Amino acid sequence: MVTLVTGAAGFIGFHTARALLARGEEVIGIDSFVPYYRLDLKEARAVALEGPGFRLLRLDFADHAALMAALAPHRIDRIIHLGAQPGVRWSIDHPHDYAHANLAGHLALLELARRREVPMVYASSSSIYGQNRKLPFAVEDRVDHPISLYAATKKAGELMAETYAHLYRIPLTGLRFFTVYGPWGRPDMAVWKFTEACLKGETVPLFNAGDMRRDFTFIDDIITGVLATADRPPADDAAPKPGGSTAPHAIYNIGNNRSEPLDRLVRVIEQACGRPLLIDAQPMQPGDVPDTFADISAIARDHGFAPTTPIDIGVPAFVDWYRSWTG
Repeated sequence: MVTLVTGAAGFIGFHTARALLARGEEVIGIDSFVPYYRLDLKEARAVALEGPGFRLLRLDFADHAALMAALAPHRIDRIIHLGAQPGVRWSIDHPHDYAHANLAGHLALLELARRREVPMVYASSSSIYGQNRKLPFAVEDRVDHPISLYAATKKAGELMAETYAHLYRIPLTGLRFFTVYGPWGRPDMAVWKFTEACLKGETVPLFNAGDMRRDFTFIDDIITGVLATADRPPADDAAPKPGGSTAPHAIYNIGNNRSEPLDRLVRVIEQACGRPLLIDAQPMQPGDVPDTFADISAIARDHGFAPTTPIDIGVPAFVDWYRSWTG
C-alpha cells in the first residue's frame, strides 16, 4: 500500500505519515515548507520521517503541472490530503494564501484522485460551523454562514469534493477536525502559546477574556480516526452518507466530544508547567467562534472512533514534549 500524504511536514500530516510507516506501509509525502510558522519545526518533522518506505517531495501541490510531473513515476493507492493554509486570524489579512492552498490546491488533489482513480481523505475544519448556536455540532447541521475566509475555503473544499464524488464516483471522505493538539504541534495554537508563555514567565493574550470553549482533541486520537477512514472509503451504493451525500462522499466530525472552557485549559497547563500563566484579557477576535463541540456519533458508528485522551492527560504529554524540544 502506497499512500500519498500532503502536508507531511505539518502537524497532522507528520503524525499520519509516521503511523502509516509504523504499519509497514509506504508513504510519499508532499510539503512546500511554507513559513507560516517556524521552519525548523517542519524540517525536524521531515528528518524524523526519514527511513525506508518514505519519500519526501518538496513542492507546492497547488501547482497542478508540477504535482502531476513529480508523481508521474510513482504508484499511488490512496491519498490523505492534509496540506492546507491553516489559521482563522491569518486569513483576515492574507486571503490569497487561502485561495491558493485551500481552493486551487484542493482542486489539484481532487484531479489527481480522479486521474489515478484512488480514494482520498481530506482535511476540513470545525471552523465551518461559524456561529452555529446548536451544540454539539453535527454533520447534518447547516453550515452556510462561515465567519472567516479560512472557514469559507474549507466549506468550498467540501462542495468541490461532493461534485467530484458525484461526477466521477471517486470515494472521498472529509474530516472536520476540532482543535488538534499534542507533541510536534503547531506554534500558532493555544496549547503551544500558553505553554510557551507559562514556562518563560511571559504574558499571553486570552481572547474574549477566556469566555470560550473548545473541543480539544489529542493527536493520537485524531490519527486513529484518520487511518480508520482511510482504510474504509465510503461505498458507491447510493445510500445516504454522513453529511447527506448519496455519492461516495462522507463527512465526519473528528473531535474529543468534550467541550472545555479555556480557563480550565489554563489551569491544566499551569499544573503541568508548575507555575502560573500571566494573562492579558483581550476582546473576541474577528473570525473566532465562542464554542466548539463535536458530535462524533457518525464516525463512532461507521468507524468505531472513540477518543480516549482528555486534556488532563494530553496537555502534560505536550508539555513534556515541549520541554524536550526546547532543551
